Amino acid sequence: MTTSESADDRVAMRLDEVDALVRRALTRHGADEPNAAAVARTITAAERDVCESHGLFRLPGYVASLKSGKVRGDARPCLSRPAPAVIGVDAGGGFAPLALAEGHEPLVALARETGIAALAIRDVYHFAALWPEVEAIAEAGLVGFACTAATPMVAPAGGTRPFYGTNPIAFGCPRRAASPMVFDQASAAMARGDVMIHARDGQPVPEGVGIGPDGEPTTDPEAVLAGAQLAFGGYKGASIAMMVEILAGAVVGEAFSFQAGERGPRDGGPPVGGEFLLAIDPGRFGHGTDWIDRAETFFQALLAQPGTRLPGARRHEVRAHSLAHGVRIRRALHETCTALANA
Repeated sequence: MTTSESADDRVAMRLDEVDALVRRALTRHGADEPNAAAVARTITAAERDVCESHGLFRLPGYVASLKSGKVRGDARPCLSRPAPAVIGVDAGGGFAPLALAEGHEPLVALARETGIAALAIRDVYHFAALWPEVEAIAEAGLVGFACTAATPMVAPAGGTRPFYGTNPIAFGCPRRAASPMVFDQASAAMARGDVMIHARDGQPVPEGVGIGPDGEPTTDPEAVLAGAQLAFGGYKGASIAMMVEILAGAVVGEAFSFQAGERGPRDGGPPVGGEFLLAIDPGRFGHGTDWIDRAETFFQALLAQPGTRLPGARRHEVRAHSLAHGVRIRRALHETCTALANA
């Protein structure tokens, strides 16, 4: 909550109410129950962990893509086994959450069988954070990795026009007696949704987040949205974005960000593309189960330094509070989502 925002600007909701609101809005506009339920779980998880840029904030985009006919609300993922250690999922032009749910157990089982397995999802519309699918892999006792591209938003190193998506990567590692360590970060200096929230709230973005249409650096989020975002760390982040394009585009057999940007309609919803996931069973690498103790030794050594914390620790702290007390949603957003559910 910003300093200028009062408690009256927020609406208290239980997590089951968030879930029900999302389901109602999606089914009202063309999603069937399995797809609506899967998306609702994803949005509710984001609100639970106070990841506002991927929670109800995304619901209008999901609805817009159903109304435009771009996304199939009744899609059914089709699984295949193109190689011994690869699970393929053709999402059939549907939202990512159902495809991810369908592919999770086969991926985990295959990784336990072979030591390492990949999940390649194509013809899918991904609009959420990556940490939910990676956390699910880590909760199964495996090390996980995921990445996905988007539409042109980020300028390549040396360029001034959008070319890459924000192209996030996520990584997860289980722990012996604690929540998994999971990080999820864009290859851009700031996630697109966070730039949009800064624009909505009239707040400047930090220097280095983006450039305006003239190619000049700016802290005006509206100018960044009209211009181009920048990769974190200059050419280093741009190289990560390029890696994601290859893995989630060329390897999976799907569109690159610049190609997804050419495919319409541009309705404000998710772009078509692919997602690439890896699941690794370290216990199959010849060292038995002591790997998790070795990892914990590393984590504890890191945490012994004052001021440090593990990625994802804040999510788990706020999660406990949300589960017990619910969440508080911006009133204007709540009204928008309620209107979609009742339209």
